[in-house]
Amino acid sequence: MHLPSGIEFAAGASTLAAIPSAAVLASSARGRVGPTRIAHRLLAVGTAIVALTVVAGLGASLTMRHDWVHRWHDRMMLATLLAVGTTAGTATLLAGVLWLSGGRGGGRAVRHLLDALVIAAAIWFVGWVLISRPTRVLGDQTPRGCTPVLLPCVVAALALGVAAIVAMRCPRPRGGMVLLGSGVLLVAIGGVGLAAGTCQHWWGALAAGIVAMPLGLLAVAGASRLPDEVAGADDQLIRRGGAYAFVPMAAITIAAVVHLSRGGRFEDLYGLGASIVEGFALVIRQSLALGDVRRYAGRLAEREAHFRELAHTDPLTGLANRRGLLRALFTEAVGGPPCVLLGLDLDGFKNVNDLRGHEVGDEVLIEVGQRLRMNLRPGDVAARLGGDEFAVLMWARPAEAQRAAERLLAILCRPYEQAKGRVYLSASIGLAGCASAKDVPTLLRNADLALRSAKQRGKARVELYDASYERKLRRRTTLEHELRGAIERGELHVAYQPVVALPSVRPVGAEALLRWHHPGLGTVPPDEFIPVAEESGLIGRVGAWVLHQACHQLSLWLAEGHDVWVSVNVSPRELPSPEYVVQVAEALRAHRVPPQRLVLEVTERVVATDLEELIRRLRALRATGVRIALDDFGAGYSSLGQLRSLPVDILKIDHSLVAEPETTRTGAAAPLVEVVVRLGHRLGVEVIAEGMSEPAHRAVVEAAGCRFGQGQLFGRAVPAEHLEAQLVATSSRLRAAPGAPAGGPPELGPAAPNGRTAGAQHVRSVDSSREIRQA
Repeated sequence: MHLPSGIEFAAGASTLAAIPSAAVLASSARGRVGPTRIAHRLLAVGTAIVALTVVAGLGASLTMRHDWVHRWHDRMMLATLLAVGTTAGTATLLAGVLWLSGGRGGGRAVRHLLDALVIAAAIWFVGWVLISRPTRVLGDQTPRGCTPVLLPCVVAALALGVAAIVAMRCPRPRGGMVLLGSGVLLVAIGGVGLAAGTCQHWWGALAAGIVAMPLGLLAVAGASRLPDEVAGADDQLIRRGGAYAFVPMAAITIAAVVHLSRGGRFEDLYGLGASIVEGFALVIRQSLALGDVRRYAGRLAEREAHFRELAHTDPLTGLANRRGLLRALFTEAVGGPPCVLLGLDLDGFKNVNDLRGHEVGDEVLIEVGQRLRMNLRPGDVAARLGGDEFAVLMWARPAEAQRAAERLLAILCRPYEQAKGRVYLSASIGLAGCASAKDVPTLLRNADLALRSAKQRGKARVELYDASYERKLRRRTTLEHELRGAIERGELHVAYQPVVALPSVRPVGAEALLRWHHPGLGTVPPDEFIPVAEESGLIGRVGAWVLHQACHQLSLWLAEGHDVWVSVNVSPRELPSPEYVVQVAEALRAHRVPPQRLVLEVTERVVATDLEELIRRLRALRATGVRIALDDFGAGYSSLGQLRSLPVDILKIDHSLVAEPETTRTGAAAPLVEVVVRLGHRLGVEVIAEGMSEPAHRAVVEAAGCRFGQGQLFGRAVPAEHLEAQLVATSSRLRAAPGAPAGGPPELGPAAPNGRTAGAQHVRSVDSSREIRQA
């Protein structure tokens, strides 16, 4: 009996297909680098083994001249050759597939092997039930005495399990791994067909094996050419299903029940072995899964702790952030040992960011964090709350913490060496004891109030919290709230303090001073509500109202024939505004006031700002015709040399030079006043001595040659009607006195030839109230 000619042709074609497949895999293995190179080498070796087995089997069958078909011994030898060779080759291919599907890790490859064993054992058990008694689905065709067939059958079952696991576990896109698993499965099926067909001389099985073998090898060769990224492993435990275990166990259970119900017994080692393998594989797999879950839970706990720590840590400085500080305060400070909370703020840090850049600013903040860490005691908590604001929770009593804060202040005020040069900064620190606060929010507020007090008192200092800070804050908040509607409620009014000519003491001008009387707060002094208006941004609105009120009153006095001027104080917050010049010009136009009759008083502290910008603003104001007075001259900001460049018309000598106490006056006060007066006259500006409250002050000022004075000695700030009565009385007295001058000093108030003030015509025809409302 000979092989059919079709099978001989197919066997030759299969042999020719196996050889190039092995060559392709060998070339692919050489081109790989990294861990996957081992897997591709296994695939190349497995393909070579299968190809050599097919070539050897075909050669042996041709050598025997087909007589092996009739001789049982020759068939067994050839079947054994084919079974062993294909089993070894298929097992090597499975090892390569498991290596790739395991994500380049041996541990996951072992887990995939155990999962495949579960499926393979179930397939083996179901197959054994089907071909053994009493089922015997193959009937008389059931193989007998063909032991070599068992090896490729076992490997085929395992290949089916591996292919199923790979299809379930590999991530998308999974086409490459599915093609590889299917190719190995076809190789395993081909091995079963070759061995079974040879052993039982089944031409159909032999033909199936000859066809399946080259197809499988070609599929393996094609899959090996795909990129390595296709063959990745899905390592997310939460995405792993349990179907790979439940379905095989259900199949074994159903097969066992059917086998027993038909009178079968479990006396065969093959069935018992499959059950034992299934059980051990499941137990080992579940043990490994339990270990995976434990490790996964451990990693989750570590990550949770890590992210929790990150949530309480400032990423720039490495210090605690606000959450970290609050955690320490709530968990340790409440009911714990004595502690003090320090609030720190860097003075002038915004200039570093604006002038040097945010990179330099970040470097400075990092160094601040390092200085804090290196100069705190163990257990103290340093935190960055945001921007340039820091805090320290110090375990100490207030007195000890204040000493430590003084040392810390000196350390933070040292220069910061940067690549682009040194950075000089100071710091302000506020302290609040935990015992003085009822809860954590109160403690934080107390430390913030202490820090705010340190900044208001000059910065670069340490302040301990005092209950008066809170009272002052409440007072300031109330003032700001009530000041917003004070104009509409009619609570603000303007008082006028006269400026007199010396020695005649005749009123020639007045300074408009803002006063506030609140129905609930009473009379609020200007030195209290003016800073509030400046800090809250209300000073522009309030200043515009005062300007219009003063111009309105001045227009009325000029219309009555009084030869006076009015001065209005300008806040340092108003002067830099480009709209202020327009606002002054509009007020003069609205009330028809001659510009030279309006004097704008600029406090001496504005000189400490940008001098060039100040000169430009003052020149723009003088261009409208108004006069500029430098108030509080001699208080310490401006110098005598700056008078040459400042465009001012009047100097108002500070009362500290005029009203020097008798105990310290050694003849130096009069020379100082005299120097200022002479210098002013030499520079072409008029001088007014303010703060005069005693006759001795008047004597000093008159001896120095000053022609104008202001102070309580000549009258307090009074309502407009009171000052108008004084002007009328003075005018009457002067007219009654023989030879009295009819006009005031030409420098400050030129009179018109007809006796009425120049520029005061038709003032009565202007509705100043309406103009004030429009402005």
